[in-house]
Amino acid sequence: MKHPDLADIEAAAERLRGRIHETPVMRSRRINDSVAEGAHLFFKCENLQRTGAFKIRGATNAVFSLTPEEAARGVATHSSGNHGAALAAAASDRGISSYIVVPEGAVASKVMAVESYGGQITRCAPTQASRERTLERVLEETGATAVPPYDDLRIVAGQGTAALELIAEVPRIDTLIAPIGGGGLISGCAIAAKALKPDIRVIGAEPSGAADTAMSLAAGEIIDNFTPDTIADGLRAKIGRLNFSIIREYVDEVITVDDDASLQAMRDVWHTMKIIIEPSCSTVLAAARKLGPQLANRRVGVILSGGNVDLDRISFCARCPT
Repeated sequence: MKHPDLADIEAAAERLRGRIHETPVMRSRRINDSVAEGAHLFFKCENLQRTGAFKIRGATNAVFSLTPEEAARGVATHSSGNHGAALAAAASDRGISSYIVVPEGAVASKVMAVESYGGQITRCAPTQASRERTLERVLEETGATAVPPYDDLRIVAGQGTAALELIAEVPRIDTLIAPIGGGGLISGCAIAAKALKPDIRVIGAEPSGAADTAMSLAAGEIIDNFTPDTIADGLRAKIGRLNFSIIREYVDEVITVDDDASLQAMRDVWHTMKIIIEPSCSTVLAAARKLGPQLANRRVGVILSGGNVDLDRISFCARCPT
């Protein structure tokens, strides 16, 4: 199976130039101390990215890779929110239509973001089969080009630009941690990181209630019959086939974390670093804490993947006037 390479990721970075944010890298001594003695964590803040998540990288690369004929028919995807919002935003940037299949129960703030960027929403049942079946119908009706959330060369290359930026700013990192849902982010980042720093250790963070990647790695093949059960809505997708192939080659270890650990990590980042991250994102800090002493005296790049939280689900926010 063909994988993107560093040249593909660098080409994506050129397409993205001026169209997305080069997000900041932040540090926290208190967070470092909560992981291990001498650990230095460098947080790549994709929660501060356009649309509130890293997904705009892959979506923009995909949309601006289309030929004029393809673009004229629009683009379509299925998404629980972040990829859908990103694709709608990228399509708006290019002046084309976008059609987004959204499962019932998706986070309200993410659905609102899709709509705000002009995405045309079609609802479906909250299963992978329903997502894919509904998307096929939308594609037949519109003639749009499918842009998958993660299992796609253009998406993987675009997501890998996050690691390019992080390593350019902090070249001495020796470990990289990224979350795993469908696998697009960690795939692209792992390829970029290993190309630039062959000895770097790349670690995936996955909810224990959606640990299909860890189980698939143990089995040596993708486990399809898996129903996710995790608060990390952005990580419920099953691992993509391209992404699984890349992870097997480039990722050194996958750490699973429970939801309580992720929620505690999210709360600590909110409280200590004063930035909003979502549960899908906080898995990376939960994983770093689980590794603990293994990260002592190491320089760890951490991808904070997104910050799209439904504030109405938080008690104090629900009482605030709108």
